[in-house]
Amino acid sequence: RITFEYVMLRGVNDTDDEARELVRLLKGIPAKINLIPFNPWPGAPYECSSWERIEAFAEIVNRAGYASPIRTPRGRDIQAACGQLKSESVKKRASEIRREAAV
Repeated sequence: RITFEYVMLRGVNDTDDEARELVRLLKGIPAKINLIPFNPWPGAPYECSSWERIEAFAEIVNRAGYASPIRTPRGRDIQAACGQLKSESVKKRASEIRREAAV
């Protein structure tokens, strides 16, 4: 069985139609789809789907016969969740470059 990681992005890939399209794409493939709430960072171009939207998406995928657990976000409050640490290090690097350029 293949596990797919699906990051839930508000208004990008979280509609009922997109859930049905995902099911169509995976038809015949033994799979599990982990639904991952997006972990935003300051200035991120995306937002996380609402919890209700993620649950509705999961229900469509589940009804099609695919396990689709929703990951519990951890570390968001301190910018330490998946994807947030990298953005913080990039931001620090950019500020260091600007500071050095000013010298």
